[in-house]
Amino acid sequence: MSAPLCRIATRASPLAVRQAERAAAGLEHRLGLRTELVRIRTTGDRAADRPLAAAGGKGLFLKELEESLLGGAADLAVHSLKDMPAELPPDLVLAAVGARADPRDAVVAPRAKTLDALPAG
Repeated sequence: MSAPLCRIATRASPLAVRQAERAAAGLEHRLGLRTELVRIRTTGDRAADRPLAAAGGKGLFLKELEESLLGGAADLAVHSLKDMPAELPPDLVLAAVGARADPRDAVVAPRAKTLDALPAG
């Protein structure tokens, strides 16, 4: 008997797919599940050539993921928490939040265009 299959909805962007792959690896390793990514091109992805507010505002990157869950095409979804609305549809829950990496990895330097160009100190 093979392990149960868990279908994971994700945006099709490289970053979103990588995040979903990491979640899938954890489910496979910890729970012994088989996983399959369900890559979805969202309204926000299709609206990349115009301001998001003009395309419909919040939830543009999430609507189709929610629909895949509610319609049974996916068992769970992986999405960046920073893009989640404060309220979810009544039939969905935020069930897990992955471990965060150190957030202090940003450098803002308006005059230095590369790390090598940063002044000493």
